[in-house]
Amino acid sequence: MIAQDVIDAPAAAPAQQQSGIIKKSAIPDDKEMLRAAVELTRDISAALPRIYWPDMLASAALGYAALAGAILIANPWLATLSGILAALALYRALLFIHELTHIHKDALPGFRFGWNLLVGIPLLTPSLMYEGVHTLHHARTRYGTVDDPEYLPLALMKPWSLPVFALTAILLPFALLLRSAVLVPLGAVIPPLRRLVWARFSALAINPEFRRRPPQGDFRRMVFWQELGCSAWAIALLASTLVLGWRPLLIALCVVSLTAFLNQVRTLVAHLWENDGDAMTVTAQYLDSVNVPPPAVLAPLWAPVGLRYHALHHLLPSMPYHSLGEAHRRLSEHLGLDTTYTKASYPGLMPLMSRLVGSTMRPR
Repeated sequence: MIAQDVIDAPAAAPAQQQSGIIKKSAIPDDKEMLRAAVELTRDISAALPRIYWPDMLASAALGYAALAGAILIANPWLATLSGILAALALYRALLFIHELTHIHKDALPGFRFGWNLLVGIPLLTPSLMYEGVHTLHHARTRYGTVDDPEYLPLALMKPWSLPVFALTAILLPFALLLRSAVLVPLGAVIPPLRRLVWARFSALAINPEFRRRPPQGDFRRMVFWQELGCSAWAIALLASTLVLGWRPLLIALCVVSLTAFLNQVRTLVAHLWENDGDAMTVTAQYLDSVNVPPPAVLAPLWAPVGLRYHALHHLLPSMPYHSLGEAHRRLSEHLGLDTTYTKASYPGLMPLMSRLVGSTMRPR
């Protein structure tokens, strides 16, 4: 939730302008919006097990059933459709990793273990890859800076960087298989390799300068068991090719590649990526992030589990995904039109993509 000292602090200085463009890092906090976000949503801030469990379980079951169809169905068109359905369902199941980083550890008993067992380990993306990483992205003094593992100033980069950024995700499942089946087991007996793998290849980060610190305490024990599970599963997948051949595994990897590509496209439009590297106020972080509220009908497919309200999530990081729609409705109704709050709302994926591409083409 928003810290009270942020709401009560004096207003920031007026935003500085350079060449007529307001620097993101100079945008002051909108205290009325921050206060309303806290006060209007207290009664809907609890994570509800009756929503989380059925949603996650149904998404995973549908995803694996459709993946089996993609492997077993002889008709290529039906197999392809089944593969696309599998990618979408597994995408939704996988994105519960985002919720795990924010909900209180006691809010959903057994959910972290269940998700890792059913989704995280089978897809070689256990919660260790996000926990302790994503929260740095929400740190008030880190967002949009070189210390943010999930930020690149993509809008200020060259146009070719966007397709490269999106297409590299296709290789992620193959890299994860190599990591868990080869690098992690080797790291168990080669300490320098273990430290390298942890620092560079154990986080879902997009900032190439990010280096992860060694795990400590209870988290270290959790990392051990999750890594053990992933390595055992990855080795079993490779061993299965001796009996089943490579076709089933390659189809599964292609389906997960599509899932990774969808997530990378969503990441491209989750923010405006316009910060120049300076620390930002909470309001500036909000305005550099994106909401795609109704009536955008396809947003639940490409931004599931509440991620269509990504800007609102940056105002209320611990708000459960099933409450974000109601929170958005309340804030829109309370604050009205033509306010700071509405400036983070956009009509859909393609307008956001067009804006980002246009930003990369501006003369610097």
